[in-house]
Amino acid sequence: MRLPYVYRVTGYDPADRDEYGHYAGTEDTVGDHGEIEAARLRAVEAFAGETGVAHLTVREPQVPSLAHFGAEPPVDGFGLDGLFPVGPAGSHDGFHDGAKVPLEVGLELVRAMLRDNGAWCRLEVEGTFAVHVGWDQYLYIGSVRPCEEALARTRALGLFPERLDSSPYGTETDDTKVQRPGDDEFWAGVHRSVDTCRAGLLEEMYVEGAARWHRLTRDTVDTVRAGLAPRARLAVWPGLSCDVDAVIGSLPAEGLVEGVWQDGDGRIHSAVADEDAFSELVARMSGAEAAALLSMYADERVPLFTAVMPDDDGVVRARWRTDPTPGDRTWAFLKSLRPGGIITGTVTEIADFGVTFVDIGGFTAMINAPELSWRPGAHPSDVVSVGQEIDAEILGVDPVREHVVLSLKALHEDPMLLLAGQIGRTVVSRVTRLVPFGVFVRIEESENGFEGLVHESELADEHLETARSGLRVGDPLPVRILDVDPVRRRIVLSHRQAGRKRQSR
Repeated sequence: MRLPYVYRVTGYDPADRDEYGHYAGTEDTVGDHGEIEAARLRAVEAFAGETGVAHLTVREPQVPSLAHFGAEPPVDGFGLDGLFPVGPAGSHDGFHDGAKVPLEVGLELVRAMLRDNGAWCRLEVEGTFAVHVGWDQYLYIGSVRPCEEALARTRALGLFPERLDSSPYGTETDDTKVQRPGDDEFWAGVHRSVDTCRAGLLEEMYVEGAARWHRLTRDTVDTVRAGLAPRARLAVWPGLSCDVDAVIGSLPAEGLVEGVWQDGDGRIHSAVADEDAFSELVARMSGAEAAALLSMYADERVPLFTAVMPDDDGVVRARWRTDPTPGDRTWAFLKSLRPGGIITGTVTEIADFGVTFVDIGGFTAMINAPELSWRPGAHPSDVVSVGQEIDAEILGVDPVREHVVLSLKALHEDPMLLLAGQIGRTVVSRVTRLVPFGVFVRIEESENGFEGLVHESELADEHLETARSGLRVGDPLPVRILDVDPVRRRIVLSHRQAGRKRQSR
């Protein structure tokens, strides 16, 4: 929701702007850590008070990465010390997307952002209020109210509020991007990937610019999940290699890489280095229990799959998105499929064991032999051919195991239903099998026509002994259709009743 009243609050007189709107006056664009800074904080407090805001929500929090471009030198603790408790690996527990903080803490976060040497975030009350801090001491304050008293107070503080249509730091979620939630289904997939040795490492980006690494085993997946930061972004990677020398030997001649390694105490470390710092990285990784190297270039840094942790009610409210991987796109495709839906694909392979594989939009689905045709004993190659385009019904989708099962016969009428209309009819059929409890005959002329059973109790007396001793496959036998059961795929026949019908004529 876009707030109806948005103001840019600065210490820069609009009269001192050039024709392009850039400030050309003499005011310092670096904070004074004194009266001017305090005036900006009092302005925020005035707008919050008139809007009726006592708490603010942290959105998309960031901390400086290796390259710091702030107006002032970076500070230890990112300016968060004293505002949030320090957690594992120096992280600040409570500084995460969605964290609700008192207005007093929110004002201190604004102070840290004005100094541009540590953490940054958007501070908002959804649909009601927002405070964004931009370059050069620019404040953007939005409200559902015009805040006339706050505007007067801001001007009295020597600041200049200007009405805008929107904040340039407002954010709109790109719903067209693939985004998987870190829900039970996701973690079932993590378990499966760990069990099959595809995955062994989890990257937890708990704020923008900072991450923790976790080694995954069958015994640790649930523990790792329980300790993740709210709304964290997750990336699942293959496991660390125990051949540390081989990992170190794979360092490129140049470029930017991230080394991840586990020390003898089981702790996971990571460091980013370019060719000038490779020797230092090698020294740190030497003696590790296991290690891996990851490229820092976006087109080469591709995890197995990613997710964003949802809130406790299962809803993903974090606005940031992970870059979709091939695994994410496969998941999104599978989630778009519904049992009972119709899909078009191309036959790619007919396996010796009867399964037919079909390409459906770059994903391989399968049709088990019984789902190819209603006809009994039909070989897949008699029904489809490699390269053939087919329509099939979706029987089942398993996003965890990445399985899709199709049915070709589901789109065709069951011919056995037609036979149900012939109950009571007498036909002359050919014997196909002799069994201890009777004989099977084919009641349709085609080679793969349906067969029915003549139980020994339904053989005529004069033929009963013959059926046991002299009746041969291929011999004609008149039978009467007693029952057709399409569900159990069973046809019940009688030779005895067929004989009585002839005698009555």
